[in-house]
Parts: sequence; C-alpha cells; structure tokens
Amino acid sequence: MTEEKNSNSHFDSPPGGWGGFSLRGQGAAIIFAAGLGTRFKPWTDHHPKALAIVNGKSLLERNIEYLQQYGIYNVVVNVHHHAQQLKDAIANNKGWGSQIVISDETDEVLETGGGLLKAAPLLKGYDRFVSINADILTDLDLKQLMAAHMESGALITLCTANRSTSRFLLFNNEGKLCGWRNKKGDEVIEKIVLPDAHLQERAYSGMAVFEKAVLDLIPFTGKFSLIDVYLHLTKTYLIKSWDHSGDKWVDVGRTESVAVAEALFR
Repeated sequence: MTEEKNSNSHFDSPPGGWGGFSLRGQGAAIIFAAGLGTRFKPWTDHHPKALAIVNGKSLLERNIEYLQQYGIYNVVVNVHHHAQQLKDAIANNKGWGSQIVISDETDEVLETGGGLLKAAPLLKGYDRFVSINADILTDLDLKQLMAAHMESGALITLCTANRSTSRFLLFNNEGKLCGWRNKKGDEVIEKIVLPDAHLQERAYSGMAVFEKAVLDLIPFTGKFSLIDVYLHLTKTYLIKSWDHSGDKWVDVGRTESVAVAEALFR
C-alpha cells in the first residue's frame, strides 16, 4: 500500500486486461470509502463503513475482488472516518492482491466530488477509470460497461437502473444527462440544466466510468458532490446513462441492508 496526501505519482500498471481492453494506460479505479456512514450506526461509531462485513468479507475487500475480475489491480481508496483502520486493513491484507494507494482526507471529508479532485494526481496516468462507492455491491459486467462507454464517446458514463428510490438522475431519450430530481413525500426538488420535454427518471447506482479529461474540467474546490460535477459538465460534454437493470445490486448504506447483501453475495 502506498499512502499519498498530495502526490503527482501514479501506479505502475501490471499485466492484465479490463474486459478485453488493455489495462496499461487505460484504466484504474477509485473506491470512495471516506464517508461518515451516519446511516450505518452503531457500527460506524467505532469503524469505517467500508470494513462492514458481508458473509465474512468486508465491503472494501469485496469491491477490490470485484475489480480484479476485470483485470483492475490499481486502485485509489480515499479515507477519512476511522482512516487508520482502513489503512491498517489494506496493509495487513497486502491490498488483497491489488496495488492500493490511499488518498488521505483525514483533515476534512470532501464528499465524492472533492474526493475525486484530491485524488486526481493519482489517476492522471490512465486514459479512463472506474469509480464505485464502497458501500455498493454489484455483479454488473464492467466489460459491457466499458464497451458501451467507448462506443458512445462519452466523457462520463453513469451506471443507472429502473429502481425504486427518492432521488433520480434525469436523461433525455438519447440517454444524455439533463438534470436531477429528489422526491420527498409530496415535495419535489429538481435541477434541470438541459430542458427536455421527455425526461426519464433513472436511479444512479453509485458507479461510473470517467475519461481522464474530467480531472482537468472540474471547476469546483473544497467539499462537493460528483452530482454537481455531472450536472455542470453535461451542459458542454456527453454524460450518458448505461442501464444495468436486472443485475445484482445493493446499497449497503444501512444496517438492515446487510441481510439483503448476504442473500445476494455469498
């Protein structure tokens, strides 16, 4: 494990492939593991959510192994809440066979957008990379995701599904991101950046593929969400939806979700 607070270094790519695409110079991943996990108490009073156990393995270990299935062994993990426990787990397990670099947010949690910006120097050596939230477990096919991303020419491809939720991303009929909507009971809050008469609601699955150019196009600083980045960039660039409805997927964001995850992922 390598720990970086502010570094211009990046990984050395080992031999391997990402769904038929060479990993060298092409892809890595960032796992967002810095969150406070307020919905996962009491576990997160004493531990980071990323180390919560599902059938004998932590969420972080499961996501590392998931990425390895597609030849992705170079991974950035951002840390903040109980950061030392995450660093120790990664070091003690030798990264579960992957080369892991820590993006350290111990001083201040930066949310997903700020976390990506801080980790940018660690990812700029790659043409593109995947992001995944540490509390997401899925079996979606990264090979198919990457093929769709490269075929479309998108700057960012967002994994979405037809799923019950209160928060949606809004896309036009061509699958281009146009806005965001949050339904709180009878109250609807939305932000439309590209008006369209036929907006479709899609649940965001906490995973995306980015072209490295994104890292130089983020206009925000400090603490901010990736949703802010998506909505800003879609006004100028192609930000697309990739539908993975029907795949196994669970957000282990609440303690009651562990049983659901354990039924799906052995």
